[in-house]
Amino acid sequence: MEILKVSANSQPKSVAGAIAAVVRESGAVEVQAVGAGAVNQTVKSIAIARGYVAPNGIDLICIPSFAKIEIEGEERTAIRFQLENR
Repeated sequence: MEILKVSANSQPKSVAGAIAAVVRESGAVEVQAVGAGAVNQTVKSIAIARGYVAPNGIDLICIPSFAKIEIEGEERTAIRFQLENR
């Protein structure tokens, strides 16, 4: 499953387009965000992406979870959003 990483500076429409493209191609995608700003941009992106894929008959659902990841040698907690067609 492809992993998209979102930062606080990511543009929601651009991320939504990437989400929609991967979901159309493979049926599922994982999005990771670290920090409140990144999570905010991710949630907005998911809402926009649902609108992008709905005309294709895709009902995008989101399964959130926590993940331990390493950034610059330091362990951090990320929010992982698994997105797939219902």
